[in-house]
Amino acid sequence: MKGQVPESQALSLGAFLRSLRERQDPAAHGLVGGRRRTPGLRREELAQLCGLSATWYTWIEQGREVSVSPATLDRLARGLRLSRAERNYLFELSGKRDPDRADTGDDPPETMLDCVDLIDGPSYILDRSWTARRWNAKAARLFAGWLDAGVELNLLRYIFLRPEARSLILDWAMRAQRVVAEFRAATTSHVDDIAVRSLVDDLNVTSPDFARCWAAHTVLAREGGERTFKHPADGLLHYQQVSMSFAGWPDFRLTILMPMPDRRE
Repeated sequence: MKGQVPESQALSLGAFLRSLRERQDPAAHGLVGGRRRTPGLRREELAQLCGLSATWYTWIEQGREVSVSPATLDRLARGLRLSRAERNYLFELSGKRDPDRADTGDDPPETMLDCVDLIDGPSYILDRSWTARRWNAKAARLFAGWLDAGVELNLLRYIFLRPEARSLILDWAMRAQRVVAEFRAATTSHVDDIAVRSLVDDLNVTSPDFARCWAAHTVLAREGGERTFKHPADGLLHYQQVSMSFAGWPDFRLTILMPMPDRRE
């Protein structure tokens, strides 16, 4: 049946839910009185707390191959009062997208964002809409017209609207196409996010180059590799780029540019 959780995942999902249920304190859910032969909540109690059929919940916990919707998972997550990590794991086990994911607005701690100051090469942190949230001094020097100005901090706006980007980034046209394809892939689950939607709508109007790239519907994974820049003061600069997400804040990405030796002919 379409939407079913595969057998191995269904068994893992059932075992995870059972473990969570058995760790619950009935009193914390307003259930008091009576001796219990087993720890935690009873299946029918959890089902009632989550607004689910007891039979349906039992099938899920038993690992049967049934269709579990994101709405059902959301009810279970709320009823079980799951932590961020537990909720993420629940949805990953089920192979479903978390409907709350696009609404998560909390940022990583300031101490985590400050990590860029400990990195030797140019480094910066982008949020979900690819707006720079933190960068170090070397990144500010490298990206003239973007991080040094501190006015328009969105990477896509910089690439497509700032003339400095076209002279700084070698093979600008190829890199610009790839950046749009990576952005589309990265924001697939956030198409209704106001910041993302506004950015795309605005660039489709203000940048014909962006509009062409966006209309191509190309999707590519964000990856590292060699990057070359023609800096107005420092000349040709070669870097190896590494990009990674923050654990617990997957929409925030840290990009590090590690200097490579000069390649003079």
